[in-house]
Amino acid sequence: MTEQEVVALINSSLAEEFELELEDMDADADIFDDFGLDSLDIVDMVIVLESAFKFKIREEQAIRKIRKLGEIHTFVLGKLNETEQAS
Repeated sequence: MTEQEVVALINSSLAEEFELELEDMDADADIFDDFGLDSLDIVDMVIVLESAFKFKIREEQAIRKIRKLGEIHTFVLGKLNETEQAS
């Protein structure tokens, strides 16, 4: 899966889960202020990402610090790289 495909999958998965518009999925968007997500939504976001990419991130401290959509992209891409290197 290319980096662009990963970003597209993240954007489409989150847009579908939280009823967001795909054209609003900008890397600089604040997931709380721009998308209106709250702490409970973040739990759902983690589940959506785990399901889409088949890895666990619930215990990751870094996910708790994420505020921008671009940070989610970077986090998932890094996690995929870790997974590939471990296999």
